[in-house]
Amino acid sequence: MMRSMLSGVSGLRVHQAKMDTIGNNIANVNTVGFKGSSVTFQEFFSQLVRGAGTPQGGRGGTNPQQLGLGVSMGSADVNHVSGSSQRTDKPTDLMIDGNGFFVVTNDVNYQKRFYTRAGNFTTDKLGYLVTPSGFKVLDTDFRPIRIDKILSNPATITSKVEISGNINAVDKADPVTNIAYSTSFDIFDGLGNVHSIVMDYGQKIEFNDGTNKGFLRNIKISNDNMTAPLGDLGLATFTPPTANANAIYAKFNEQGVFQGIVNNLTLDAAGHASAATDTTLTLDLVVPGTNDISIPLYDPAANPPVNSFKNLNHYVGQSDGFGKALDGNPAGTIESFNVSQAGEVMAMFTNGKKEAISTIVLATFDNNAGLLKLGTNMFVDSPNSGAPKYGKPGAGRFGTLAPGALEMSNVDLSQQFTDMITTQRGFQANSRVITTTDEMLQELVNLKR
Repeated sequence: MMRSMLSGVSGLRVHQAKMDTIGNNIANVNTVGFKGSSVTFQEFFSQLVRGAGTPQGGRGGTNPQQLGLGVSMGSADVNHVSGSSQRTDKPTDLMIDGNGFFVVTNDVNYQKRFYTRAGNFTTDKLGYLVTPSGFKVLDTDFRPIRIDKILSNPATITSKVEISGNINAVDKADPVTNIAYSTSFDIFDGLGNVHSIVMDYGQKIEFNDGTNKGFLRNIKISNDNMTAPLGDLGLATFTPPTANANAIYAKFNEQGVFQGIVNNLTLDAAGHASAATDTTLTLDLVVPGTNDISIPLYDPAANPPVNSFKNLNHYVGQSDGFGKALDGNPAGTIESFNVSQAGEVMAMFTNGKKEAISTIVLATFDNNAGLLKLGTNMFVDSPNSGAPKYGKPGAGRFGTLAPGALEMSNVDLSQQFTDMITTQRGFQANSRVITTTDEMLQELVNLKR
């Protein structure tokens, strides 16, 4: 009889353990990144009363006789199925969509590492990305991720400019300024200072020390002593004046129609505009009398183009040409940050620039169920989990990140309430075994009366 009482006691014990697990699951139904557990039972021991017998002669075989001696806990497994997502729109809240764990540490040498699915991170006063318990989140170099409050983005010089739009082919230039249309845009020097560039468009080109612009109708050569007999064939060669600083040249076909810009606006190290390299011009007079000519004004090998004028047109219609700097910016300081799906921590600066300052690392294991729970939603590896494998989010077997969202608990309340009912009834049944055994022992004691 004592065996039945002891079996009942073991039944109470394991059902209590299961009830403890259910209670813990329900308590953490809203815990970020929590993984619920489940308990299974197994028979504790069986006492062999009589062994099995083989058939002999006319007598058949007999089965073994065994008496069970109670129950024990078979397993207490962690369910690593992903929980539901909850949107927060907080930049430091991160959810792993797929396989992997965040890697965190509280070790000054970053060697002792812990693993978690809970991405409810914050930043401390030094800018480190940390868990609610203060564990630092590690990057792919196994260094703590830090968003430095004094991080800055340096100024860069403008080196490329694009001119777009249309310059009206029939606009009349001002008789004094020889300007038909003007536009301006800003560029930056190496210190981040802003400078305004003014583009003037006219209708007449002169090869002299002035600025050459516009529509080719006449050629005027100044400050050169050159004569050629009228109608003679041959070559007439001359060199344009030097020091044409800040000049931009246009190209025309034999009919005097604008073909685009043939040399490009370049900027020196100080951010000052400068013209292309001057070259010698040669006029090849191949037909006696009047000759149409086209003249290249720069050497593409010595002064390669760095800017684009391909979108500048010269048609009849409203002038709407404009210029814009394709690069260059003033200095900026960090104002915010965000994390990409690939785990890149992007710093956003006041000058509109953004820069990747770190990449979050993830860890995977061959057997997630072999991880050891440590509390505060963290795990450590064990001999049965396998060694951690590290990588970037979205690479290979690693899941991607969902910024501004959290993975919630994976506890199913309906399942937990069902398990609670069966556990309660199992506990009650084992209690009845004990009380019934006690009544039987009482009857045995009363036989002496």
